[in-house]
Amino acid sequence: MVSFNWRQPFSTLGGDSQGSNTATPPRESLDPGEVSDGSLKYTLEKGGNDSPPSYQEVSGAPVETSSPLGYSVGPVTIIFLNISKMIGTGVYSTPSGILNGTGSVGLSMIYWFIGFLTSIASLSVYLEYAAYFPNRSGSEVVYLEQAYPRPKWFFPTAFAFLSVALSFSSGNAIVLAQYLFRINGHSPTPWQLKGVAVAGYTVAVLFVAFHTKFSYRFSNAIGIVKVLTLIFISLTGLIVLGGHVSRVPNPTANFTNAFEGKATPYGLTNALYKIIFSYAGFENAFNVVNEVKNPVKQLRRNGFLSLLIVAILYVLANVAYFAAVPKADIRASKQIAASLFFTAVFGSGNAVKGLNFLIALSSFGNLIAVLLGSSRLIRECGRQGVLPFPRFWASTRPFGTPLGPYTLKWALTLLMILAPPAGDAFNFIVDLRIYPEAFFNLAMAAGLYAVRYRRRRLGLGRAAFHAWHLVIIFCIVVNVYLLIMPWYPPDGGIFAGDVSFWYATYVVTGIGIVLGCGVYYWLWVSAIPRLRGYRIRQGVVQFEDGAQSHKLIKVPVAELAQYDATHDAVGRPLGDAHSENSDAGLRKRTKKGDDEAAANSAVDPEK
Repeated sequence: MVSFNWRQPFSTLGGDSQGSNTATPPRESLDPGEVSDGSLKYTLEKGGNDSPPSYQEVSGAPVETSSPLGYSVGPVTIIFLNISKMIGTGVYSTPSGILNGTGSVGLSMIYWFIGFLTSIASLSVYLEYAAYFPNRSGSEVVYLEQAYPRPKWFFPTAFAFLSVALSFSSGNAIVLAQYLFRINGHSPTPWQLKGVAVAGYTVAVLFVAFHTKFSYRFSNAIGIVKVLTLIFISLTGLIVLGGHVSRVPNPTANFTNAFEGKATPYGLTNALYKIIFSYAGFENAFNVVNEVKNPVKQLRRNGFLSLLIVAILYVLANVAYFAAVPKADIRASKQIAASLFFTAVFGSGNAVKGLNFLIALSSFGNLIAVLLGSSRLIRECGRQGVLPFPRFWASTRPFGTPLGPYTLKWALTLLMILAPPAGDAFNFIVDLRIYPEAFFNLAMAAGLYAVRYRRRRLGLGRAAFHAWHLVIIFCIVVNVYLLIMPWYPPDGGIFAGDVSFWYATYVVTGIGIVLGCGVYYWLWVSAIPRLRGYRIRQGVVQFEDGAQSHKLIKVPVAELAQYDATHDAVGRPLGDAHSENSDAGLRKRTKKGDDEAAANSAVDPEK
């Protein structure tokens, strides 16, 4: 049964996405209020980023009508937020592992193209979600929250726990330190390596902590250097392939019998993980949606463009590697493919040192891009109300930046740099990310159908971007594969993985974390409240900088009726200027957001 809290028949307000003859007026003309679909309630929300009003389920974090982080993200920043996260060390370090996994040069090249297809499919899923919820930053946080609003707060709780617990960047910080030492040819001790990694990550945090617009511009500058580096490698590789470099006598040797070799199921799966790792970051700009003017149009155009640029450069860089370096050397050597390439073309010396500097700079830029995107994701987890201390997560004071998430990431990264010994512990922690991330990616792709179904029931019509069914199904199949295949043992037996113990320990641990989140949720939301005589309700907290957050409140059972009668579904007190049931409140917020959006866009040179 669908019920609606509107002043006129709902059928006159929204067209059906399946071809209803009912005219659909502009969304701005819809009356503010609540829409109900059984136990689910939706409110009309509008932010200040020039996106139209949109409906979201009320358990989601409140929309910030004026972003406290500003509106500094334009087309250039969207492109380089994605590029700077994608081009880290993957394209320089994974080609040899991908070649070993696929067994042949030809299949490894096909895998780089498959990575482009899987990324563009996932990008389409993200883009349709952004079209439904264009006023919310945080990407997966928002999309899982809205796709699975029941059980209430379950997905926000599980995803927030994983996002916070795994929000470290120790791997990239250590890679940065390794390349800094390679520049001068020094072999560091383990503690020297850790010390430089700590210093490098601390510097990265300081770069983003004090000024949002500066951090975006700095990230863009490093992104340009990354692209120019890969362009240089690609053009040099084409010159080598044309036979114009005397140091490389037979540049076409690796392409003569390109598919010669044998692949194993474990190797193919391992190669696919490395490919996905190399393309990870195509979604980074979705973490800052509420800081983008006209976000759906900008993300659609510039998100696809950034992915296309990276895919072309990845393929050309691998052509360069295989043109200059014998296949056996790439397979056998533990060095990165890019170092082998430069040594083969230019010889040892300053050229290789220069490459190490560029890769170190690329690693540092990756740390910056990850900090910018993941801080917004963690901030949105905090704004949902499922984490304690909402001010710590949501406030942007005193510098207009999310210092709470930055501080958390800095502390956890330092812990994961200093605590684990080299070898098994570090590899295990890195692998531990894989399984939960595949689970949530699968849930997000499948959840798109749930969002579409509920919107059809409510008569809200299609989004501004609509992903093809084939693309969504492909995304689902890929993630199902990533959940099943890690169980397949390597050729050497169950102890032949990248750790000395059972190869699938990280898989079982990942499943255990998800199940543990379920147990914690049941105790926190259901069992303990019933035992102690209270229920959980949400309220809205407004901070001095304009930031807003939900706060989950323990309401005694005897006071439930009074609380529900004096608060709207979002959690704002009835009669408050911010109440969703107040016509004047929404009009006031909408006008304020429009005025501030116009003022911000007038002074931002990137718009």
